[in-house]
Amino acid sequence: MSSENTLLITGANRGIGLEYVRQYAESGWRVIACCRDPESASVLNQLANKFSCIEICKLDVADFDQIEMLGRKLIDQPIHLLINNAGVYPESSFRSIDYARWMDAFKVNTMSSLKLAEVFIPHLVKAGNAKFVAMTSKMGSIEDNSSGGEYLYRTSKTALNMVMKSLSVDLTKYGVAVAALHPGWVKTDMGGPNGLIDSETSVAGLRKVIALLSLNNSGKFYAYDGKEIPW
Repeated sequence: MSSENTLLITGANRGIGLEYVRQYAESGWRVIACCRDPESASVLNQLANKFSCIEICKLDVADFDQIEMLGRKLIDQPIHLLINNAGVYPESSFRSIDYARWMDAFKVNTMSSLKLAEVFIPHLVKAGNAKFVAMTSKMGSIEDNSSGGEYLYRTSKTALNMVMKSLSVDLTKYGVAVAALHPGWVKTDMGGPNGLIDSETSVAGLRKVIALLSLNNSGKFYAYDGKEIPW
């Protein structure tokens, strides 16, 4: 795609988010890379020094005022693709639930996607044929759950999947395609060292899925290899 395309991505300072930034920048996209603490995002800053098309912005997706401020800052910027990649993985098990952390997980993993959609819909409409995707997880699939546990993470991602499904209906009139994406079990800080694939493989596959996303297949739950995942 041409250099006129703009990506806005959250959680861009490490792991899958950082790899998205690298691959889209290498492909000539303008990338607005958002993270909570840009000053400490050393690798992201190195990428920005290498690629002039990368702009780093401060954004904590749990701070909805920050989301609104960023929307105002970028008011005239068309956004062709918005990826909500930021997320948390609070471990949990039966009879050892931290209910305050559960609320925090919902704000980051679930509510932020709806807030981003509400704030940035003018930017997506301005771009035309835009796409809005959120990074979810197969652990949010009710049908796939055979091991139990991990209540905080699972429920926040299951709820995110419903948010994205509803958005796929509500954003149709704006011409915006929507998808929930599972990156696979990736070797990252969040995924751990036992992951089955690296971030480069995951993001390369996810970019192919995103490229094929349209209003005709909006509202689906896809894995990085293009396979549809049951809800």
